[in-house]
Amino acid sequence: MSRYLFLSLCVFFSVVQAAEKTKENDAHDLAYSLGASLGERLRQEVPDLEIQALVDGLQQAYQGKPLALKDERIQQILAKHEAEVTEKSTRPQSEVALETERRFLTAEKAKPGVRELADGILLTELTPGNGPKAGPNGSVQVRYIGRLPDGTVFDQNNQPQWFRLDSVINGWRSALQQMPTGAKWRLVIPSAQAYGADGAGDLIAPFTPLVFEIELLGATG
Repeated sequence: MSRYLFLSLCVFFSVVQAAEKTKENDAHDLAYSLGASLGERLRQEVPDLEIQALVDGLQQAYQGKPLALKDERIQQILAKHEAEVTEKSTRPQSEVALETERRFLTAEKAKPGVRELADGILLTELTPGNGPKAGPNGSVQVRYIGRLPDGTVFDQNNQPQWFRLDSVINGWRSALQQMPTGAKWRLVIPSAQAYGADGAGDLIAPFTPLVFEIELLGATG
């Protein structure tokens, strides 16, 4: 075989394989994009959805296999769900937000090692401490990270920073007076002890509970 013919065949097969690979990637990316779009919508619409049941139903219906539920039952459930979604969309946004907060706090309260402080603040001790505590008019030196309920970080400070307790949100003021120096706590602070109905700009929506990991490095009375 001619050397040039051999090289031409190699190039041809490489192009064919690349085209096939591109088609495979396109098919994969399309399927993934559809799944991501569906997942985003369902995360907002049904936050407590059982993912495995969703996958089973999707796979069985897509492959034309017998379904685990009868058509009548499926229609009944979907009609009920649609009615609930419609009702939710017509309710005041504040009522929806408060219900979402209640569900989040209930789930957090059920986690192992969580105890409830005054005003509904939830505490998980990550590292014990045995140093002094801040007084009601004192100051604290902390490192911290603040997250929204979905895990989004809205504030973080890895460098020790001092705060006066009369300048922070109520949840911090209440919890940090009970926190010994040297401790590291995870705090879930209800919106009523944070930014309440007003929220905080574009970062924190009204009636949003906040999650903080706080390390107390120093305290004054």
